[in-house]
Amino acid sequence: MLISIALILTSGMFAGWLFKKIKFPSLFGMILAGILIGPHVLNLLDSSILNISTQIRKIALIIILLRAGLKLSLDDLKKVGRPAVLMCFLPAAFEMFGMILLAPKLLGLSVLDSAILGAVIAAVSPAVIVPKMIKLIDEGYGTAKAIPQMILAGASVDDVFVIVMFASFTGIAQGAGVSALDFVKIPVSIATGIVIGILSGLILSIFFNKIKVRDTAKSMILLCVSFALVFVEDSFKFIPFASLIAVMASGLEIKRKNPDAAVRLSRKYDKMWVCAEIFLFVLVGASVAVESALDAGPETLLLLLGVLGFRMAGVFACLIKTHLNLKEKIFCMLAYTPKATVQAAIGGLPLAMGLSCGEIVLTVSVIAILFTAPLGAFAIDLTHKKFLLAE
Repeated sequence: MLISIALILTSGMFAGWLFKKIKFPSLFGMILAGILIGPHVLNLLDSSILNISTQIRKIALIIILLRAGLKLSLDDLKKVGRPAVLMCFLPAAFEMFGMILLAPKLLGLSVLDSAILGAVIAAVSPAVIVPKMIKLIDEGYGTAKAIPQMILAGASVDDVFVIVMFASFTGIAQGAGVSALDFVKIPVSIATGIVIGILSGLILSIFFNKIKVRDTAKSMILLCVSFALVFVEDSFKFIPFASLIAVMASGLEIKRKNPDAAVRLSRKYDKMWVCAEIFLFVLVGASVAVESALDAGPETLLLLLGVLGFRMAGVFACLIKTHLNLKEKIFCMLAYTPKATVQAAIGGLPLAMGLSCGEIVLTVSVIAILFTAPLGAFAIDLTHKKFLLAE
């Protein structure tokens, strides 16, 4: 395992550096490095690290969401209001609707299979979007109108909505059916996550004020609490609870109660993210089934372009009657397209379940990662200075 870790870090760092040099997003290089050293090409990674790949990627997501919570301002979120709430579900709903319309014509799928495919593809990637939005917040681009804060918050909740829809559609396909309770779980899990996250952040803020420990120890304690929150969600499935939202909410509460400590903790997580980012995107690349990508025809790319058009229309609908100008709306539409982590995590599940659409879902998921993750990141880098005002 040790040599595999060294290989992930060295190949990821080099590929990221190389792609940055040629003005491409570093994450694209990391994903390609993962594909190259992964089990589907050179097969250089030990099976033990591949077996825990999902958990490692989740740790990286926890770190980036803690960074987000510690940098977000509650006042900024209140200022955004309605559009931030709509961004949590409306673009994904538009994209799923687009998939149900287009997939039967382009890929010959049934309506139910198209809905399952739509639920997999509609999830936006917080792993791509959150660090980009944090960078914009740090640099002051669009912060006067809380644009990166709105996108960051929406991307963190979007996945909860999509995964519940995926579970509902696959349940129907397996004959389990679906009930109104499945859809009630969406707002309940979000609300539960927010409440528990705020309570966790409040308790930690009081503890940090009473017990004087170094910032390094504080960052470790907060990380351990976040791991525990995720464990609760994974272990007690009957409790509707969005742990990743709780993680971000805990950071948000710490910032509200103790802004100075939040700044110092945020710097600690900035350093952790340097390593976590490499593991996240290299392992995402390693999970990509190259054979499935090679099986894809032009119809797959056409389908992805079509549903991304529906997603962008959904983002535009969220921003109607806001104070954003056309350039800022276009930026939001482009920034809300990347896909990676959710597709890597659940893209192969329909195949494992024995569903008829399994192969196609896996193929489209792979192409979605390779196509939208680098393009979305590139679009953010290319347009933010032109379309957003800097403070």
